[in-house]
Amino acid sequence: MAAGYVDAGHAVRQSSLSGVVGKAPPVVRDVTYDRIRQARSEPQNWLTYYGAYDGQRYSPLDQIDTETVRRLTPAWVFQAGASGVYTGPSTYAFEAAPLVVDGVMYVSGWDGWVWALDGRTGQELWRYKHAIPSDTGLCCGNVNRGVAVANGKVFVVTLNAHVLALDAETGECVWDMTYGDVRAGESGTVAPLVVKDLVIVGSSGGEFGVRGHLDAFEIDTGRHAWRTYTVPKPGEPGSDTWPADGEAWARGGGNCWVTGTFDPELNLMYWGTGNPSPDFDGAVREGDNLFTDSLIAVDPDNGEIRWHYQYNPHDVWDYDSNMEHILFDSDGRKLLAHFDKNGYFFVLDRTNGELVRVTPFVDRITWGEIDANGKVTAKVYPDNEGEPVRFWPGPGGAKEWTHAAYSPRTQLFYVPVQDVGAEITLRHREFKEGIPYWGAGVVVDSKDMGGSVSAFDPSTGEEVWRWSNDVPMCASVLATGGDLVFAGEPTGEFNAFDARTGELLWQFQTGSGHHSSPTTYSIDGRQYIAVPVGWGSWVEGFLPGMFGAPHGDALFVFALPEE
Repeated sequence: MAAGYVDAGHAVRQSSLSGVVGKAPPVVRDVTYDRIRQARSEPQNWLTYYGAYDGQRYSPLDQIDTETVRRLTPAWVFQAGASGVYTGPSTYAFEAAPLVVDGVMYVSGWDGWVWALDGRTGQELWRYKHAIPSDTGLCCGNVNRGVAVANGKVFVVTLNAHVLALDAETGECVWDMTYGDVRAGESGTVAPLVVKDLVIVGSSGGEFGVRGHLDAFEIDTGRHAWRTYTVPKPGEPGSDTWPADGEAWARGGGNCWVTGTFDPELNLMYWGTGNPSPDFDGAVREGDNLFTDSLIAVDPDNGEIRWHYQYNPHDVWDYDSNMEHILFDSDGRKLLAHFDKNGYFFVLDRTNGELVRVTPFVDRITWGEIDANGKVTAKVYPDNEGEPVRFWPGPGGAKEWTHAAYSPRTQLFYVPVQDVGAEITLRHREFKEGIPYWGAGVVVDSKDMGGSVSAFDPSTGEEVWRWSNDVPMCASVLATGGDLVFAGEPTGEFNAFDARTGELLWQFQTGSGHHSSPTTYSIDGRQYIAVPVGWGSWVEGFLPGMFGAPHGDALFVFALPEE
């Protein structure tokens, strides 16, 4: 093999031409389930997708605070580079949440890439490239949202629906399991979740008329432990919410393409499910269409759905409810929070799914309304073929997949808000395997739009402060013990806000729009903020006015100047 050559499916070895060290320290060997359970007690690390099982995207680190943040500066930049047949201007985006274990960063990219980096300098330690067939069907871009680590391994899914376990020291593939049918339109974009001795992943591809599922694999061997479908077949609980005749259920969607959260005390995972298929044509799937657009509470040991809460019965607006369910406690009660694409902020009892509170979090909601008891009333939806209808929020949602955060210090939630509508024209289509199955033409507003980073009090559902922008906010936010909230803009700015007032305290122009999930960590007492930067994916769905904006492919890491 020539020096510096990347052979698909193999880690790159050390070479003077590639600049790759070839090996990482053995820091992941000791990452166990118990350590991940106690992740918040290791603020120097970011051990799992949201930083901890609760999904709060909060770190107690406070070296960078409301006073010192003004001195924040780039510490290093990793340039990933665009590659592969899918990485055109409209398809690829750097969407991952970097993990850090004792100074080593693990991060995934588009097109099958995984890297191990020195968290202090950005030096590439190893890289892995998984070969992706050029005809893999993708709904919404060539993306990957991150990795998981445990027991000496790095876990990642691939666009062609494989689950991989890589050796965390060398990047060599330890095991490789397939969990989806790419011929039918299934793919993989989710960051895996490690729970106990299992790595759990969800499927993508609802826009192709596939049946969503969760899968669990044994960490050490890759043995398939269980599969749970999110759309019931005839005779199973919930099947009466689908047509009794035909096979609408078999192509019903409901994919879990955003990572779930987990309560170890209740032994329950909380996964959101996506839209039913076809997205907009409800005539071919009469009924509420369980368990699409729902929260499902899942037993990690066997995949059993213990209970559910459906946010959008019979969704005909493409309001996936995949997005994070953030666990928090209030007045001695175990709760969770969810900001849905439909524009409503839900607080539920996470022991049983009882609705505690529901309030709007975006100004314009015209599709329908949800009352204080959770009753959903649809008002505007595509109903007559060829007749366009306009509604807010559009199918990109009042919040897309990118994540909100919660600070235990302020007891506030922070959410990236999108205020953008769309015009939908119903178009009946026959189902054909492997062909997009939308059921409508979609034109998202490119001028009448706005956005914000907004703070909400979960005890009342009221907005506490708002930082407004003239474009939607399309990236995850991060809250820290320094009373800061970090959020990137589509126009390239990376911002730090006062978590209590919303005042903009610091800003850095990265040169490309943000559509990823920043994380934070520390090494030898120095705190770092890591943010992947890269504008792409389904831009036409959430901000078409910036379809041709600079795309980027870099990982920026910020810190205070060394003294």
